[in-house]
Amino acid sequence: MKTPLVFDGHNDLLLRIHSGNVPFGQDGFQGDGGHQIDLAKAKAGGFGGGFFAIYVPNETSSMDDEEMNKPAYDLPLPEPVNWAEAARVAMSQAAILIRLEREGALRICRTTAEIRAAMEAGILAAVMHMEGAEAIDPEFNTLDVLYEAGLRSLGPVWSRPTIYGHGVPFRFPSTGDTGDGLTADGIRLIKKCNDLRILVDLSHLNEAGFWDVAKHSDAPLVATHSNAHTLSTHSRNLTDRQLHAIRDSDGMVGLNFAVAFLRADGRMDDDTPIDRMIEHLDYLMEHLGEDRVGLGSDFDGAAVPAEIRTVAGLPALRAAMAARGYGAELITKLCHGNWLRVLDQTWGTASA
Repeated sequence: MKTPLVFDGHNDLLLRIHSGNVPFGQDGFQGDGGHQIDLAKAKAGGFGGGFFAIYVPNETSSMDDEEMNKPAYDLPLPEPVNWAEAARVAMSQAAILIRLEREGALRICRTTAEIRAAMEAGILAAVMHMEGAEAIDPEFNTLDVLYEAGLRSLGPVWSRPTIYGHGVPFRFPSTGDTGDGLTADGIRLIKKCNDLRILVDLSHLNEAGFWDVAKHSDAPLVATHSNAHTLSTHSRNLTDRQLHAIRDSDGMVGLNFAVAFLRADGRMDDDTPIDRMIEHLDYLMEHLGEDRVGLGSDFDGAAVPAEIRTVAGLPALRAAMAARGYGAELITKLCHGNWLRVLDQTWGTASA
């Protein structure tokens, strides 16, 4: 099943290309490269596009697969990244996306009409997203520049703290109630995003920050790549109370394929059946409704179930949805329809 096309809430392809430190055009993306997302795999799997994240890494990774295979873990978060370094890396990754568009590999989309048109034309539809706002100065100068370049979605934090708020650690078992919420600058950032009609991403925010966004934002609440805490008691996942707040705002959640956030034991083990993903989809739909759930894979940023592995494996997920009894209309909503619905509401006509 290569259709309906998947429009996905999160990938880290730009980071992979940036970190590869190879000349532009030699990164493999426009052929069949070593990424979980490239043009050949996208065509094979019916991948129509999604949110392409700009993410500033630390010099050393905070992800430790060996630790995350223990019965319990609490990985230390790295130190914040200073603005000058973050802005340099963010501009580099934004430039990668712009160059890919210039080469005809994808299209940066600022409206849902542009997303629909790109997908209908068989061109990857890319939403420029920022995961962690270290590159955004308190005067919002870089935000204004990146907005003009196409930025339409932003998460105030990854997991390490920023001047805007606090994220959740990679901790299992744990709730997201791990510290303070948004700062005064963080509240200003949310209101600025509302003014520009930039989607505010709740994934990685701690619980206090989540409720601060719910209080101060006038847009639908959206978590681009998060799962159900009841099924996997990881700090990254959302409690029923949070899911109900998202439902009441007419927002949505994108299912994260990262196995540690799917599994009941919290392990980073790709020997995780697709049925576990379906269980999360069932649970999310039970608490959000079938119009408020989509996909937020974390491709090129995480280990995903081995039966899928890359975007070329997406037909297996569609087949599992059908085997569970999901009808064609529901599968279309989950694959891309619900993302287009919430982006219509969030962006409105201001992003045209």
